[in-house]
Amino acid sequence: MEISRVSIIGLGALGILFGYQLSKQMPKQNLRIVADQNRIHKYTSHGVYCNGELCEFNYMTPEQPCEPADLIIFAVKENGLDDAIEAMKKHVGENTIILSALNGISSEEIIGRTFGHDKVLYSVAQGMDAVKVGNQLTYENKGMLCFGEREAGVDSEKMQRVANFFDQVDFPYEVDVNMMKRQWGKFMLNVGVNQTVAVYETNYGGVQRQGKARDTMVAAMKEVIALSKKEGVDLSEDDLTYWLQILATLSPEGKPSMRQDLEAKRYSEVELFSGTVLELSRKHGIQTPVNRYLYDSIKRIESQY
Repeated sequence: MEISRVSIIGLGALGILFGYQLSKQMPKQNLRIVADQNRIHKYTSHGVYCNGELCEFNYMTPEQPCEPADLIIFAVKENGLDDAIEAMKKHVGENTIILSALNGISSEEIIGRTFGHDKVLYSVAQGMDAVKVGNQLTYENKGMLCFGEREAGVDSEKMQRVANFFDQVDFPYEVDVNMMKRQWGKFMLNVGVNQTVAVYETNYGGVQRQGKARDTMVAAMKEVIALSKKEGVDLSEDDLTYWLQILATLSPEGKPSMRQDLEAKRYSEVELFSGTVLELSRKHGIQTPVNRYLYDSIKRIESQY
């Protein structure tokens, strides 16, 4: 069964980036951006722009009747996931495949509880340097979506369907048959980069060059490596090197979402990053002082809003 109808929920940086790319290759009516009426009014009144170009999106409210989507992409923040799951119920059918572009290592499990784990492919968005300010998204590197089944070594029909579709629409992707390791690797990168850039009030350039910020970032990532071994994922120094190489490709002027959140005085996803690290450190009896420092620093910043 070919993929022809795609629904996206969440018009943050990734939602706009994915929607913009797909809108160039798909009939407008087949790409649905799902949002409540207030958000749709804001989007249509002020416009949504990607690298200076107005995005001509097809918007739908969760209540509108529709044919189920062949592919759903969740691109909301972690604190909006429960509402997003409720909003997408009319878009899920028997053969729907679901990808989650959320940060962290838990969203697929949460989505699967409602819609069925058989519909969910594990995925990671990586290599993007998109920055969203107001209704304007800018990027230099559009990155890619990596996806696969939760179980290692499996090459499923769902994976092939998504790969065939992404080939047709020229959407950058990579199939991975060890998605748990890939997801933990991206989690390790986020724990280091997002939090360090936020605390040091810098940008990607601030952790791409040698110095105290980069040392802090790498130390935070190494704490995740230690925890991964206890969780049966077994990240290594080679994985650290791989993700640092991904970081090196990003625009030095770009900023991760957590830095953008704190600049705008929005509450961040700190619980998803160092909050998760601290929870796992208690579980396994491992000290994670760098993530404790980053967690406390970010909480202190947020307490001053």
